[in-house]
Amino acid sequence: MPIAGQGMLLTSMDIDSLHEAEFNRWYDREHLEERVAIDGFLEARRYVAQDGKPKYLSLYSTATFDVLESPAYRKALASQTEWSKANIARFQNMIRGVARITISRGVGRGAALGIIRLRPPADGADKLRAALREQLDPAARDGIISMHLLENDPVLSKPLTPDADKADPGAGDWFVLIDATDVGVVPAAAASITGNAALKPLVVTSGVYRLLWDIAKSDLPCA
Repeated sequence: MPIAGQGMLLTSMDIDSLHEAEFNRWYDREHLEERVAIDGFLEARRYVAQDGKPKYLSLYSTATFDVLESPAYRKALASQTEWSKANIARFQNMIRGVARITISRGVGRGAALGIIRLRPPADGADKLRAALREQLDPAARDGIISMHLLENDPVLSKPLTPDADKADPGAGDWFVLIDATDVGVVPAAAASITGNAALKPLVVTSGVYRLLWDIAKSDLPCA
């Protein structure tokens, strides 16, 4: 599969411009490397919005879905650094998805990412997954490298911010990811879902993001 592993942690948030420089410094100098160092985490990618909200998006791949509820990950969540606590407290409009990768087609990862958030019907998951599998085929789309489906676990998908215990109707949402060579080719590929008469009513949001940087386990100094 073009995405390493079977599990994915997706986080997205806005940050006040007053704290944005420190937020980016923390992400780039501590947070991504710290998370990839956790047992079972394989790689992480960080994005900024070209056209979408929230402004920042990160993807963390794990060897299996179970890694995202493992003792090692729970320990990391319970022992955040002071720098982490200060920045997490400033997150706005946070989205946090703990997901299974159920479809992943293509070869490699792109410099641009399309993301479509879907709200599956309560009793139609299998039918929806089959319909999406037909659409998530990059082979005939110039500039599209790979396409994927993430299915959130509604129990584990909660933000880290103080409002984590609030009821969230979107905790069980799904995310389609479109890896592309350029932001300009994403909208046409996304339209196969956002413009599809059967799928369009399920679309919550969609956006286009640019890759800032990525890191794999093998990049770590101690790896």
